[in-house]
Amino acid sequence: MSLVCLTDFQAHAREHLSKSTRDFIEGGADDSVTRDDNIAAFKRIHLRPRYLRDVSEVDTRTTIQGEEISAPICIAPTGFHCLVWPDGEMSTARAAQAAGICYITSTFASCSLEDIVIAAPEGLRWFQLYVHPDLQLNKQLIQRVESLGFKALVITLDTPVCGNRRHDIRNQLRRNLTLTDLQSPKKGNSIPYFQMTPISTSLCWNDLSWFQSITRLPIILKGILTKEDAELAVKHNVQGIIVSNHGGRQLDEVLASIDALTEVVAAVKGKIEVYLDGGVRTGNDVLKALALGARCIFLGRPILWGLAYKGEHGVKEVLNILTNEFHTSMALTGCRSVAEINRNLIQFSRL
Repeated sequence: MSLVCLTDFQAHAREHLSKSTRDFIEGGADDSVTRDDNIAAFKRIHLRPRYLRDVSEVDTRTTIQGEEISAPICIAPTGFHCLVWPDGEMSTARAAQAAGICYITSTFASCSLEDIVIAAPEGLRWFQLYVHPDLQLNKQLIQRVESLGFKALVITLDTPVCGNRRHDIRNQLRRNLTLTDLQSPKKGNSIPYFQMTPISTSLCWNDLSWFQSITRLPIILKGILTKEDAELAVKHNVQGIIVSNHGGRQLDEVLASIDALTEVVAAVKGKIEVYLDGGVRTGNDVLKALALGARCIFLGRPILWGLAYKGEHGVKEVLNILTNEFHTSMALTGCRSVAEINRNLIQFSRL
């Protein structure tokens, strides 16, 4: 049976992955309230279509940080892709390159950065950093990704400690995972994942100037959910924000990403680009996020579902399905370009 929507890929992954891997991908923090609300929150937003417009040509292209992408649908950083497909992130990178969209490579990639670049040398790549307490290790890694042609540095903010992920604790999954890219300058050996947590518990706003001093890459902050932090991001001269609650895997019972988007967009006042991840499953979801001010969305779990299905080709299918759905959503709401998507296209449900 053919897979025709993203939830079909989820169902396939549930049937074919081991329990521990399935739990690692699907699990949320505590009671998974936020994980589930990320999806449900989109359904509380209704569309207000406009008709009698010429939609014979619909253009899904846009730009992020000055780079053109084929659609505002990109790949969020997720770790350990080799859990679901043998060549892991290399397949993900090839799919992103073929689709003409951005792939944010995780600190917790199971393939080396060099192998990922070789697999997709022309792809648009950003790098996601979990800040390590060892500043020298951070510096070494940042300089390495810059030399490899990554175009932005994405710093994750919402993990001063790891969220309470009950399934991973029960399965003791972290003890079986190794990071190939986090090599100590002193020891030169790979570091087991469980030794990497907690990450830096002391990272604060004033530390951003140190990162800015060691790289020319634009800095994107991932994990902002409030206007107060959005305003501080602008004050500290970063280039972008990813509104994210870590897929509901960190602090449970925070706002769904789409619900937090409005106040973050309002707070930055157009000074920096705002992106979103969390809960996107349909083309309508993409359109709603853009209508509320996101420049693009980033996909997490659905990419892993696609990878588990057919590797590179499965990820391509996920991206193609979502892009085609988004194209249809644009046409059916009267939008001929991404620039025509605006707040007037949506209405929130009345409680």
